[in-house]
Amino acid sequence: MQGFDVVVVGAGAAGLFCAGRAGQAGLRVLLIDHAARVAEKIRISGGGRCNFTNREAGPANFLSENPAFCRSALARYTPQDFIKLVQQHGIAFHEKHKGQLFCDDSAEQIIQMLLRECEAGGVTRWQPCTVADVRLRAEGGFELDTSQGTVQAPRLVVATGGLPVPKIGASDWGLRLATRLGHAIVEPRPALVPLTFDAEAWAPFAALAGLSLPVEVACGKGKARGRFLEDLLFTHRGLSGPAILQISSYRTEDDQPLQINLAPEIQLDRDLVEAKSGSRRQLGNELAARLPQRLAAAWLERAALDPTRPLPECRDADLQRLGRSVHDWQLMPTGDEGWRKAEVMRGGVSTRDLSSQTLESRHVPGLHFIGEVVDVTGWLGGYNFQWAWASAAACAEAMAAARTAA
Repeated sequence: MQGFDVVVVGAGAAGLFCAGRAGQAGLRVLLIDHAARVAEKIRISGGGRCNFTNREAGPANFLSENPAFCRSALARYTPQDFIKLVQQHGIAFHEKHKGQLFCDDSAEQIIQMLLRECEAGGVTRWQPCTVADVRLRAEGGFELDTSQGTVQAPRLVVATGGLPVPKIGASDWGLRLATRLGHAIVEPRPALVPLTFDAEAWAPFAALAGLSLPVEVACGKGKARGRFLEDLLFTHRGLSGPAILQISSYRTEDDQPLQINLAPEIQLDRDLVEAKSGSRRQLGNELAARLPQRLAAAWLERAALDPTRPLPECRDADLQRLGRSVHDWQLMPTGDEGWRKAEVMRGGVSTRDLSSQTLESRHVPGLHFIGEVVDVTGWLGGYNFQWAWASAAACAEAMAAARTAA
């Protein structure tokens, strides 16, 4: 039976980074993954260029049943720390939008960087390799039955990610292990995911598929309420685009409606009334000067207003009602596009059962959970990768310190 100081299960962003840092700290590390290729989620992220962090990442950009949990790890390993590592490896990158950093070339550069970090730490990698069973040893530590033999180690790190994109190997292995070993699970839900609507109710808007525009969208209650100024995209089945992906994480209950302002940069109800004194245009043309033409036509039909009516002949009350309906579109999604289209998982191993300093279990000494498998979910825009790096670094640092203390 082979022995290591640490076994890391899951060779995604968090697992690779943790293994490399632990190995470079002097620990003998085995990294196991059931897939033939590592880090498929990195490979497909950011349109193939990997939005690897966000300059502005902080606790306010993350959701959890315990919002304060992520503070410690994020403070100790910052976006600037990861940027420095990327620069050391000579990877060119650019800022695309609101602090989002992408590789100039390819996401493969981040994967190769992480693999080089593992090599520098002397990490042993078994791939593809499955774990059939995990046993707690009487004297402490863990024994794992794998498809490449039985191994033992005093520490086990679960970095198996979430449930999105099953076609690239997403698995609930980490959640099942956590449950078996006495940890609470916050219900997993698709997050950063397009939202769908009842087909009949959506029929008036299906013709807008492909239309994109900046909006303000809000959802949720109290401290759990989210509000974003981002682009929205109409689809045949519902709504997508950054605004919807962001707000989808805040829909913790299926009866929570969305509030959408389709023209956040103007005061449409006031503008239309004021325009009456100087405009001879038809209502449809006047509205199309302020909204995308297809949207303007759909909204006039929805409001049962004649688009050919000259603006000066329109009643102020009708114009105000029309404007308010654009600024306060309330609608109730009936579902989402599911794990197939979700970018991340909301929920996971309850942070109440983990140390925020070390990511170690409060129930099983030596057992750590990092990355997406934990109930910490970031906004769209590189935040979830930063949680992967930060939680991995905190875990590796803690394991190295424990080894030194021993």
